[in-house]
Amino acid sequence: MTSHESVIITSTEWMRRFVAARRAEGRRIAFVPTMGYLHGGHLSLVEKASSLADCIIVSIFVNPTQFGPNEDLDRYPRDLDGDLQKLSGYPVQAVFCPAVTELYPAGFQTSIHVERVSAPLCGASRPGHFAGVATVVLKLFNIVRPDLAVFGLKDYQQFQVIRTMVRDLDVPVEVVGCEIVRESDGLAMSSRNVFLTPDQRVAAVILHHSLEDAATEIGARRLVRASEVERFLSQRIAAEPLARIDYVSCRDAASLESVDALEAPVVLALAVFFGHTRLIDNRVISV
Repeated sequence: MTSHESVIITSTEWMRRFVAARRAEGRRIAFVPTMGYLHGGHLSLVEKASSLADCIIVSIFVNPTQFGPNEDLDRYPRDLDGDLQKLSGYPVQAVFCPAVTELYPAGFQTSIHVERVSAPLCGASRPGHFAGVATVVLKLFNIVRPDLAVFGLKDYQQFQVIRTMVRDLDVPVEVVGCEIVRESDGLAMSSRNVFLTPDQRVAAVILHHSLEDAATEIGARRLVRASEVERFLSQRIAAEPLARIDYVSCRDAASLESVDALEAPVVLALAVFFGHTRLIDNRVISV
């Protein structure tokens, strides 16, 4: 694989100057925001971005405002050197790695709230999470000013929150979603997988298997209501002793509103703890 050297940028003004220079060259800019500790899922976003634009910018920033007071901000995995090494295999022109004080200087007091789409699922389990996500993403969009931004659909609700924010606030960025990248046994790739014990790692595949089984039952019309789907998923996951359910939900795939009969595309969304590690997964189904 060819090695590429990226410019490592740490300040907003430097980032703006870099982007202005690329604009002057007529470049199309694609942006991949991440919190680092990169895995194959992140790299698939970079690969997608490189197919859509000729200037690729990746950010690495563990955003404190999307973590609650009892969540895992301090223990969230970080490996900047390893991340830069992984990105060297892709044509990334710049990596934006700001300090927390660069994005949230003294006196910062603004927050973006995307109302209905952020309320259920992770929004209910993690109050304030999506306000933190929307705020940092809008800040990054304003700094990088990309033509398009690429996000993974494992964080399905996050994708819908960002897409809604961009639509409602007339942000001139195309939001592109990429399919979930999975390990060979079906577990969705996640930076938090590193925290799983060997037994928990084996047990965690129940998420993917349960979603696949539910999709089969829906396709065969043996499950025709959201409540039936949720009960089916809950029973399947609860059969794994190491799993502790945060939520299991079947909702409208576009609005994330609750549904009764399955008459339009739905998303089956899961959040499940294995020990102290919370994993999410989903499956969108056309019915």
